[in-house]
Amino acid sequence: MTRHKISLEEFHRIVEAGVFPEDLRLELVEGELLEMSPIGKRPAATVNRLTARFAPLVPERAILAVQNPLVVGESELYPDLALLKPRPDFYEKRLPEGRDALLVVEVADTTLDYDLKVKLPLYAAGGVPEVWVVDLTGRRVLVHRNPEGRAYRGAEALGPGETLNVLGLQIPLEELL
Repeated sequence: MTRHKISLEEFHRIVEAGVFPEDLRLELVEGELLEMSPIGKRPAATVNRLTARFAPLVPERAILAVQNPLVVGESELYPDLALLKPRPDFYEKRLPEGRDALLVVEVADTTLDYDLKVKLPLYAAGGVPEVWVVDLTGRRVLVHRNPEGRAYRGAEALGPGETLNVLGLQIPLEELL
């Protein structure tokens, strides 16, 4: 079996040519196209809750991107949420990159292993300063900070009764879990 890797530029040309159906959820992970599974009710509700909580930050302190592309190295990932550095053009001239992110959030129901083993190292390598992985099954949020290479130097697990803080917002974990 022969595998063919494609570049980020080739991926964009293929998508722009309309080769794939619009509703097909694809990520480019280090040259490989991966089809993402549909979003379940519980993860969708969590993304909606976080979107509502992050809304006051927009657009003065951050741009809120919901399931939009984020370029990290030669990969194009679609985090559930990203808070991006504000830009007057809202990233119309180019896709945001890891260095543009203030925070990335992945909501995991069935995707925890993929989020931690595949996506997290890519976010670290791309310079994303902070990543939250909301583990719905484990009823916790895994907070990763201070990227170094393909890992994060700081990691902690927060559970019910604790609070997440970002850009002055405080979010009780009970709202997410």
